[in-house]
Amino acid sequence: MYWRYLSLGLWVSAGFYAAFFFSRETFFTTALLLGSLLGGAIWVGLDFHRSRQVIQWLKSADHTEPPLKAGLWGVVAQRVQRLVMELDQQFDESEDRLLDFFAALNASPNGVVLLDDDGRIEWFNQTASSHFGLDIQRDQQQHFGNLVRDPAFAAYVATGDFREDLMFSGKLSTPSGPIKLSVQLFPYGEGRRLLLSRDVTSLEQADAMRRDFVANVSHEIRTPLTVLAGFIETLQSLPLEDDEREQYLTLMSQQASRMQSLVNDLLTLSRLEGTPFPGMNEWVSVQSLVAQIDQDAQALSSALYPKPLPAQTVVLTIEQDDEIAGASSELYSAFSNLVNNAVRYSPAGETIQVTWRRLADGRGEYVVQDSGPGIGSEHLSRLTERFYRVDRSRSRDTGGTGLGLAIVKHVVQRHGGELNIQSAPGQGSRFSIVLPFSRLRKAHEDV
Repeated sequence: MYWRYLSLGLWVSAGFYAAFFFSRETFFTTALLLGSLLGGAIWVGLDFHRSRQVIQWLKSADHTEPPLKAGLWGVVAQRVQRLVMELDQQFDESEDRLLDFFAALNASPNGVVLLDDDGRIEWFNQTASSHFGLDIQRDQQQHFGNLVRDPAFAAYVATGDFREDLMFSGKLSTPSGPIKLSVQLFPYGEGRRLLLSRDVTSLEQADAMRRDFVANVSHEIRTPLTVLAGFIETLQSLPLEDDEREQYLTLMSQQASRMQSLVNDLLTLSRLEGTPFPGMNEWVSVQSLVAQIDQDAQALSSALYPKPLPAQTVVLTIEQDDEIAGASSELYSAFSNLVNNAVRYSPAGETIQVTWRRLADGRGEYVVQDSGPGIGSEHLSRLTERFYRVDRSRSRDTGGTGLGLAIVKHVVQRHGGELNIQSAPGQGSRFSIVLPFSRLRKAHEDV
């Protein structure tokens, strides 16, 4: 500021001295006055020009380089430049944070929709796009209620009570592949609303499976319990001959064994789901495993088809004596379940082929081929569900619990393998377990 006053004084003095040297004596005083005014006017003009430079610079979009470096207007321009750079930096940081925020929302597994005070869409993420079938180009600023025409949602919005979520079907829901969404609105700002959606299809399916599981277990246990209770009441209340008493006790033993088998299978499933995957420290011989399964299968066949019915024949083929890394009890359970099922559902005197071999890619395949009644294609995808039976009456006659293939599936998955089922009515069934190469080695081979 002092320099500004000094420059003004210098220009006025310059005009004064110019008039002093060049004016005539007659107009000496007037010339001095005019010279001083002229010097001041020149200074004002130059100052106005500098100010105009700064103003034009401020009006321009480019504030990177100020037009002046010195003087009051130079100082003003430089300070404005620093302020603008700081504001630009703050704006860039705010924009980056906003973009990060929207990126986080876009990566959210939940659907997010921002609605204005009129219920129109301001923004939504990719998950919401898939949940409601929205398009960013087409549906921006569209009324959400016009795009999601669900009476339950319209009633939910009309009530204005958003304390609980709303359940309805997703846009891509079909009868064969239902999709359930949980939607809830959260008011914010001045009339705006945040809509959150969540795909709860798996939770709904798990809940339905839990209910079915409890109902199936209750039904499976109630049936033999009812039979046992009836026989016990009969034994307690009626005088029976020895042969009748023996018959009732035999039936009671069968029902007790059936319940014991069911409980054992349930405990096996629970253990499989609640323990870590088997490691690579324990090696199980395929030959010894299959030999034990053969003995058990022959005993089961004799029990199911007593003489004079011919027992079934189990033909074992081991193309290579291998060892499997895994839990021996689990592998035995899976392998034996497939053979036991073949025995249960094959007619008396039939042959069951049990084969272990190496595939071309080094994986191992355990195959159980029977000549039973076969299974329709509509049942194949559901065979590994708990308590699912193609023929319930025959399953009960043969003593099946409906959990065998569920156990097989869990064991195979825990060992990194896959279960394949091929069957057709009247053509028998082929069940195979394929185990990865990493879990196999030749017998007696060092690790």
